Amino acid sequence: MKIALLGYGKMGQIIERFALERGHEVVLKINIHNLEDLTTANLQKADMAIDFSAPDAALANIYACFDANLPVVVGTTGWYGELQKVKDDCLSSNNSLLYGSNFSIGVNLFFYVNKMLAKLMNDFPAYDVQVEEIHHTHKLDSPSGTAMTIAEGIIENIDRKGEWVNEIEGTPFDEVLKNEQLLIASQRIGEVPGTHTVVYSSEVDEIEFKHTAHSRGGFALGAVVAAEWLHNKQGFYNIADIFNFK
Repeated sequence: MKIALLGYGKMGQIIERFALERGHEVVLKINIHNLEDLTTANLQKADMAIDFSAPDAALANIYACFDANLPVVVGTTGWYGELQKVKDDCLSSNNSLLYGSNFSIGVNLFFYVNKMLAKLMNDFPAYDVQVEEIHHTHKLDSPSGTAMTIAEGIIENIDRKGEWVNEIEGTPFDEVLKNEQLLIASQRIGEVPGTHTVVYSSEVDEIEFKHTAHSRGGFALGAVVAAEWLHNKQGFYNIADIFNFK
């Protein structure tokens, strides 16, 4: 495939490496220094776009791809408030988009097991639950999209939890948690690629379920694999669609 990279920072460069290793060609690289090159004509030179840009750029990039009739894989988070509109526009214009809060294969296995664990813990109300996430200090959104996906998987399967709330370390947090609220506790430390922990705690013991990323490589490889899966497909997809979880 010929790939357009929308967002050519650290992640974009790692995605490029995996794309080249897997026999693809990168024909367009967009960052904050060459936004004028994000044109329909340039996008139409590619077979697929991969967006790992920034929350405030993702929507414009998505619609630029729609205008060019270019399939796009979106790893950027922070725009999900517009998710339904983007889905409607994608389908009505016969375009193709695959999005996900995390493209790591390990994290997607984590998402699946997290839901299974939540179903099990639904029958044990003595355990409260919270989500903890740590990322590098360059991450602009909080909580992470991954943490939100984990929290939503818990809320879907534990009747006593109805919504999540976010606490960012180092900022005032005056809210008193209600029983139905699920806390996502966020930290931003150094260059941590991403650590997510689900903690079930009772008066007598504690259960931790944890995923630790050692590098950004898993995210980048997953994005290229997702692009290969989306190639020649039409529609609106989530990263979970590429896995055959039963």
